[in-house]
Amino acid sequence: MKIIKSLLTSLFSIIFLLSLGCKNNNQISDEAISHQDYKKETTITTIEEPGITIISRGMNFELPKKIKSGWQKLNYENRSGDTHFLVLEKLPAGKHIADSKKEVVPVFLDAMNLINIGNTEQGFKKFKELPEWFFNMKFLGGVGLVSPGNTAQTTLNLEPGNYLVECYVKMPDGIFHSAMGMLEEIEVLPAKTNVKEPQAENVINISTEGGIVLENDPETGQQRFKVKFLDQKAYANFVGHDVNLVRYQSDQDLKALNDWVNWVGINSFISPSPKNIEFLGGVQEMPAGSVAYFSADLIPGKYALVAEIPDPKSKNMLKTFSVPQKDNSSK
Repeated sequence: MKIIKSLLTSLFSIIFLLSLGCKNNNQISDEAISHQDYKKETTITTIEEPGITIISRGMNFELPKKIKSGWQKLNYENRSGDTHFLVLEKLPAGKHIADSKKEVVPVFLDAMNLINIGNTEQGFKKFKELPEWFFNMKFLGGVGLVSPGNTAQTTLNLEPGNYLVECYVKMPDGIFHSAMGMLEEIEVLPAKTNVKEPQAENVINISTEGGIVLENDPETGQQRFKVKFLDQKAYANFVGHDVNLVRYQSDQDLKALNDWVNWVGINSFISPSPKNIEFLGGVQEMPAGSVAYFSADLIPGKYALVAEIPDPKSKNMLKTFSVPQKDNSSK
């Protein structure tokens, strides 16, 4: 329970930090507008079954307000000029964003103000003022990091209920994207989809002991990955492990990636993301025993699977692999 509370507390602090500075989540600041006009044409991969389309054109999510429960494919189109992701956070029954703003936001603002002036002990004591329902939040996956102009697909088995949808990558000045409009609510209805659990060509196991283990060698073309969360824990940055797929060019790029994925670092998790790193999606953190899927169109090159935790390489959570050129020569 202590681990769950630590995970939930810290993740929610990301969601609402500085959110009172935004008069309306649908408003985008002048600085955010400067990041909207990304000209690269979005690459949209083939949709194999019904799915939900979510689009970011700037610091926003365009998404349906109601969707069915069961297996759902989230097709996330990042048409903005910044790297984003989306994580799904299930609210307790009867709770909404308005409840969070009234009962949770003031606690986090007071706590973070104390922490930022160096009074860390008193700051963390403030979290004891959080309402009890807050600790019943569930973090049930979402789409991994996606570079500007890319589309990523993640398939999840969603429970009915109300969810927050957010991105907490940071602006150059350190403000979280969630505080600039990337925080929405979506209702997952009791009515279920007819979608069956997908099949996958590739299997990824992730755990605190084993790190990220890729069971096979992915090939070129459209590939689906099955992600199995064998366990879950809160790390030093207070979030759980997830899986993000990246394409990179050199070992130096991997060092930059390893440093960047820790959101609590002063110079980390800030837009723009590291050069020569292209994020292709993945699966956000989920409870132990959960399974989810993501798809990507792989071309020959160097790839990595990385978790959004401090120094993932040291925890075997920065796993590299290569996709070779297909040999089309006749035998």
